[in-house]
Amino acid sequence: MKHRIVVLGAGYAGAYAAGTLARRLSPAGIEITVVNTVPDFVQPKLADVFAGTEIRLRVARVTAVDPERRVVTVADTDGGGELGYDTLVYALGSHGDVRGVPGAAEHAFDVAARPSALRLRECLDSLDRPDRPDRPDRPDRLGRRGEGGRVVVVGDGLTGIETATEIAESRPGLSVTLVARGELGARLSAGARSHLRQACDRLGIIVLEHTGVTAVEATRVLCADGTVLASEATVWTAGFAVAPIAAAGGLEVTENGQIVVDRTMRSVSHPNVYAIGDSAYAVGDNGRPLPMSCASAGYTGRQAIEAIVGRLTGREISNSKLVYTYNHISLGRRDGILQMVDDEGQAKPKFISGRKAARVKAGIVTMSLWATMHPTFGMPKRKHHLAAAPDATAGKSAAHREGGRVAT
Repeated sequence: MKHRIVVLGAGYAGAYAAGTLARRLSPAGIEITVVNTVPDFVQPKLADVFAGTEIRLRVARVTAVDPERRVVTVADTDGGGELGYDTLVYALGSHGDVRGVPGAAEHAFDVAARPSALRLRECLDSLDRPDRPDRPDRPDRLGRRGEGGRVVVVGDGLTGIETATEIAESRPGLSVTLVARGELGARLSAGARSHLRQACDRLGIIVLEHTGVTAVEATRVLCADGTVLASEATVWTAGFAVAPIAAAGGLEVTENGQIVVDRTMRSVSHPNVYAIGDSAYAVGDNGRPLPMSCASAGYTGRQAIEAIVGRLTGREISNSKLVYTYNHISLGRRDGILQMVDDEGQAKPKFISGRKAARVKAGIVTMSLWATMHPTFGMPKRKHHLAAAPDATAGKSAAHREGGRVAT
C-alpha cells in the first residue's frame, strides 16, 4: 500500500510543498492529494499547475482534522467525506482577524482570502467606473482628488500599507484612507518612516494615526474617538488569525491557533502532522517565533520537505535556515521599502527605498510564483524511494536526538 501524503491548502506554501514532494519522491511508493477550497492558484488553475506530477487535486473545504484516526473531513458539492493520510501537511494559512469588532466579518473585505480579494476587485471596479454619474474629475497634475468612491483600509501593518498604496496608485479616482492604531510605520527605521509618509502624501492617501475602529457598517467605519468615516469599500488588515480546525482536532496549538512544531516543522503532539506557513508556530534561528509572512512560508515549507523526504526514505534530515532578516513593503508598483531588521526583529538604520526596492520585491514575487507554478521543472530522472518501513522515528533531527523541543 502506498504512503498517503495529504496537503491541506494550496497557497504558496502548500502548492510548493506538494509539487516539490512529487518531484523528489517516487510515485511507486507514495500518493499525494492536495485539498483546496478553490480550483485556482493565483491566476492559473491548480490542475494545470500539477499537470504531470500525479498529484490528486480535491476541490473542497476542510471541516475537521482527526489526528488520532489520521483522517481529514471535507465538504464539497458532492457532499464531502473523509480522506485518510499517513503524513499530513497542514498549510491552511490565515485570514483577517475580525474578532471583537462588530460588523467587520459582514461588511469588510479580507485580502488574505482569494474569493474575498476578487470580490474587492469587483467592488473597486464598480466604484472606479468612468461612467459613474457621481464620479469626480480625475486628480489634477498635483494629485489632488475630488470626492469619489471612498475606500477605508483598516490596519497599518505591512499588508495594510501595501493594500492602501496599491489601490491609491492603480485607482487614482478613488479616495483612500488608511487607519493606523499607532504611529504609521512604527516598525520601520526613521528614514524608512519618512519615505513611507512621502509615498502616502504622493498618492493622496489620508492617514489617521492612533485611531481604533469599534465597528464596521455597510457604508461607514466607526472609530473609538467618535470619528465616522464614510466608506463604500472597507478592507480589513488589522491582524490575522488561523482557522480553529487544528485546535478542534486536538493538535497542540498556541493561543491564536497556530500548530506548535519542532525545528523540522513537525507537530510536537502528533508526529505524522507537519505545519507550514502561517499555520505553524515555528521558532527561527534567532530564537524568536517566525512572523506570518511570505518569507516564513518559504522557509518552513522547505524545512518540512526536507524532514518528510528524510524520514520516509531513511536519509539524514538537513536543517534549512529559518531566518527573518528584513521587511519588504510594496508602495505601489514603482516604489517600495526594504527594511533590514536585527536578531530581535527590530529595524536597523539601513533600508532601501524607491524603484530599486520595488524591483527587488517584484523579482522575489515573480521567482516564487514561477517556482510554484512549475513543479515539474528539473524533474529528476531518479526519485527517492521509500525506506522498507518508514516510521515516525526515522531520520530524527538533532533537536529530537537531544530529546528536547525547539518550539513550546
